[in-house]
Amino acid sequence: MVSQRTIARLEARIHERAAHCLEFEIADPRASFITITRVELSSDLSSGKIHYSVLGDASDRSKAKHMLDSAAGYIQRRVARVLEMRRMPFLKWIYDDSIEQAAKLDEMIHQALKRDEEIHTKGHAETEDAEKPWQAEYDEFELDDDDDGELRPKPRH
Repeated sequence: MVSQRTIARLEARIHERAAHCLEFEIADPRASFITITRVELSSDLSSGKIHYSVLGDASDRSKAKHMLDSAAGYIQRRVARVLEMRRMPFLKWIYDDSIEQAAKLDEMIHQALKRDEEIHTKGHAETEDAEKPWQAEYDEFELDDDDDGELRPKPRH
């Protein structure tokens, strides 16, 4: 089989050449907002996946997919000239939504931090003036001494 170092080198070359084709050699306006995020090759070098992302909405993604489907053969031939291999891996284009997922996750974290800050600032004001509503439920219980985390009734004095 092929070493991981060779696979990584070929993935990097495919990434560079395919990106160069999209940027400089394809005269299609739909190719302007496509970014190649990563390339994966199989261990036997028979096939590969080129992951890409598109700046824009769903219609831009659809247009880019159609453009890549029609230009896939051209890009594969251009990549094959650079690789100088006996057999060129069959390259499949796959949309990569990890950037969108990361943006959604980042937004959720910011919302959670904002809510936490609101609760934190309001929480201090409530503790000075009034008792916490849940505290009355648990006032008659305390934690066991055996550290198993169970609550038991407080002894009455």
